[in-house]
Amino acid sequence: MVEELQGVVEKASRDISEADVLVGRRVRALRLERNLSLSDLGSMAGISIGALSQIERGLTSLRVKVIWPLAAALSVEPSALIGDGADAAGDLYCVRAHARRPLPVRSEGIAKQLLSPPGAALTGMMVIVEPGGGTAEAYAHAGHEFGYVLSGEMELVVDGTAYILRQGDSFAFKSTLLHAFRNNSRVRGEILWVNTTKPSEVRDNG
Repeated sequence: MVEELQGVVEKASRDISEADVLVGRRVRALRLERNLSLSDLGSMAGISIGALSQIERGLTSLRVKVIWPLAAALSVEPSALIGDGADAAGDLYCVRAHARRPLPVRSEGIAKQLLSPPGAALTGMMVIVEPGGGTAEAYAHAGHEFGYVLSGEMELVVDGTAYILRQGDSFAFKSTLLHAFRNNSRVRGEILWVNTTKPSEVRDNG
């Protein structure tokens, strides 16, 4: 009887610990996604840096009185922090197919979905270019980029040189070189695009 009771207590303790770790990862993922430091978020939510750090590391449980101001500071519903299942806040290391976040794009006929999780050193994107879509003009920015054409066809211009890329072709160049791309074909093009620029800075100047 004593052994059974001890087993139940240990299991409950383990479950609580795992839940705390999951909540902490969600909080950290949301904070990094918004480019907030521990100090920034702590100040916004009225939580000390030390307490917030313990929450993110799963060393302490997220108390009820802390959930609301923390969720408000992160601009999410409290359920996003403590909810169960894959529909809760994004993970630190994985992005589910159904949870991709769209990135703002100025040019017509282009859509970008963020593939990399919050805080990742590299920005992975799914770039979808409709027939006739593309950047209005060449542009440049800091960083490096790599791409792989998953489907369709695309004209890529880097530093004045034009390349016709088709399924299976890939490319890489310094982002400081003037570059542009356009889909001159009749079918949609999809490119797996990796950039060293932060998601908040990824854009095209179309």
